[in-house]
Amino acid sequence: MAKKVKDAIDKGAKRAKDAPDKAAAATKKATDRAAKAAKDATDRAAKGAKSAADRVEGVGASIRKSGEKLAKQGNSISMKVIEHAEANTREAFAAMRKAAGAKSPAEVAKIQGEYLRDQGARALAHAREIGDLIMQFGRDATGAGKK
Repeated sequence: MAKKVKDAIDKGAKRAKDAPDKAAAATKKATDRAAKAAKDATDRAAKGAKSAADRVEGVGASIRKSGEKLAKQGNSISMKVIEHAEANTREAFAAMRKAAGAKSPAEVAKIQGEYLRDQGARALAHAREIGDLIMQFGRDATGAGKK
């Protein structure tokens, strides 16, 4: 009987020891996903900006006249991407802090679920915002926005 009690205590202690490790691993996984989502959004924005820049190259003379404005807009797109990455990082660390203070694995899972749901909404909003900036950049570069 004492062996059963000792085994039960050992099993409980092992579960208690493993819970923070599992929470840390899950938090790291969520953070890695957030970092990948931020990188992917940045890559998509950069690809869109490159595509817009490639189209703009053919416009030539009008681009030279509006070069300063376009440079400012390109800079604003870059700054917006950096702002989004910073926001994503802040949210990831906030979620990690919450998960670190969680009282149970179920609470960690709930925090992760909320974080992933919110991150998806943030990524969509960021992609729309960058897309709008790129579209405006393109309209201004081609003169389509002057009508």
